[in-house]
Amino acid sequence: RDILSDRGRQAQIIEEELLDLKDRYNDERRTQVVHSAEDFNIEDMIADEDVVVTITNSGFIKRMPVSGYRRQRRGGKGMKGTTTKEGDFVEHLFVATNHNSILFFTEKGNCYWLRVYEIPEGSRLSRGRAIVNLIDIEKGDRIMTFVPVKTLEDEEYINNHSIIMATREGQVKKTTLEAYSRPRRDGIIAINIKEGDSLLNASLTDGDSTIILANKSGRAIRFHEKQVRDMGRNTSGVRGMNLDAKDELVDMVVIKNTHEATVLAISENGFGKRSLVDDYREQSRGGKGVITLKVTPKTGKLIALKEV
Repeated sequence: RDILSDRGRQAQIIEEELLDLKDRYNDERRTQVVHSAEDFNIEDMIADEDVVVTITNSGFIKRMPVSGYRRQRRGGKGMKGTTTKEGDFVEHLFVATNHNSILFFTEKGNCYWLRVYEIPEGSRLSRGRAIVNLIDIEKGDRIMTFVPVKTLEDEEYINNHSIIMATREGQVKKTTLEAYSRPRRDGIIAINIKEGDSLLNASLTDGDSTIILANKSGRAIRFHEKQVRDMGRNTSGVRGMNLDAKDELVDMVVIKNTHEATVLAISENGFGKRSLVDDYREQSRGGKGVITLKVTPKTGKLIALKEV
C-alpha cells in the first residue's frame, strides 16, 4: 500500500529494475532496422479465402466472399447476387481463392492475367468493374473465355498442366501452363489465329484429360489430349475436327474423369439432350465425329455442349 500510494517510490523501483536489466543484458544490438520494401509482398497481406467471382455477358467482373451468400431453405426466392444494366446478364460464376490466378483469352488469340485479389470486391448489389479497365485488351478484341488456375509459381504444377484451345474452324492447340507463368501487363499471343477464324474456348488439362469438340450441325468428336502434342505459344495448332465449308465448332468440353460423366447438348430452339461420355467412342483427332444431336428445323442448330 505504501508503494501504491507513493509515485516517487514507484519511479525509484522502476529505475532500479531497469538499471539492473541494463547491467545484466547490456550487449551489442543483434537486430538490424533497415528501410527496404524489397521483401514486401502484397499477397502476404491478403487472406487466401474462398470468394465468388461473377462475370457478366457485357464484361463486368467482381468478387465477393462466399459468406455473402447465406444458406436458405429450398423453395425460396433466393437473393440478388449482382446488379446488371438492362440487357446484360451474369454469364459466368465460379468459386476461387484470393491467391488464384485467372487467364483471360480473347477472340484474336491473346492471353491476359489477373490475380483474383486484383478483382475489385463488390457487394451483392454492385455491378462490378469492366474487365477492359483492369487489363489492357487490344482495341477491337474481346474476351471469349477464361481459365482459373491454382498457382503460376509451383514448378511441378505448371509443368504437369496445359492449356488447350479450340477455334471456330476446328483447330486445337495445347501449350504447357509453364508458358503462361510470366504475366505481362500488355498480354501475350496464346495462339496464332488465321484470317476468318477466331478463338472459341480454352481449358486447363492435367495430362490425362478427354477432349470433346462439337459443331453446329450436331456432331461431336472425342479424343485423348495426348493426340495433341505440346506446342509453343506462337503457333496455330492442329486440326481437331474436320468441318464442312459452312460448319463451325460451337463448344469444347474437357473431361478429367470419364467414368459415368455425362454431357448436355443444347440446341438453339431450347432442346436439350444428356448422354454418357462413354457413348462417344474415342477417335483420332481430325475426323468428322459422330452424331450427338439430330438437328432438325424443330430443334435448330446445336449451340452448346456442357459437362454436367
